[in-house]
Amino acid sequence: KELPPVDHSKIEYYPIKKNLYKQVREISNMPEHEVAQLRQSNGDIRVRGKHCPRPIKSFAMAGLDVRILRMLERKGITTPFPIQMQAIPALLCGRDVIAIAPTGSGKTLAYLLPMVRHVMAQPPLFYNEGPIGLVIAPTRELALQINDQAEALCHAVSLKCACAYGGGVMGPQLSKLKAGCHILVATPGRLIDVLTLSNGKVTNLRRVSTVT
Repeated sequence: KELPPVDHSKIEYYPIKKNLYKQVREISNMPEHEVAQLRQSNGDIRVRGKHCPRPIKSFAMAGLDVRILRMLERKGITTPFPIQMQAIPALLCGRDVIAIAPTGSGKTLAYLLPMVRHVMAQPPLFYNEGPIGLVIAPTRELALQINDQAEALCHAVSLKCACAYGGGVMGPQLSKLKAGCHILVATPGRLIDVLTLSNGKVTNLRRVSTVT
């Protein structure tokens, strides 16, 4: 299946709020050598790119919703992993990020937390508008794992999440998409399937403004 071409000149898009990050004074006042020491002492964080934001020391420094912070505390997640320390502020600045870290190092939360905050900062969704956040996963298993974490975060702040993947019953997936969702986790093949069903009336990507 192929997606139909899109004429962007005929679509009126909402303005996108991208830079949501305000660096706290404690981080701003750190001398450069202390920033370097902070990165080195936390997994030897290495960054490339111009004007990359400094790492955070706590989730609260990212300006996350208090409901998210409480949910993380209930799960025993109190201190960010190295990849979260650096990736979260960079993503909240609206920057493109390529991050490499070992399995089990907190990569999923590193992009889901900024995605949830980004979604909450955009204009509200209306009927027949697709998701704002899109996570593309290569396999069904990974999509389901990501969706578990995304659902927990979304539930904490009254957002809706959906998961579309091959190898599963399509009916419940379509029902969630038709009802509307703020974040969609999908495998590439199933994403194309749902976008081409019923002439694109199941869901669309017109509101998507953050992609992982």
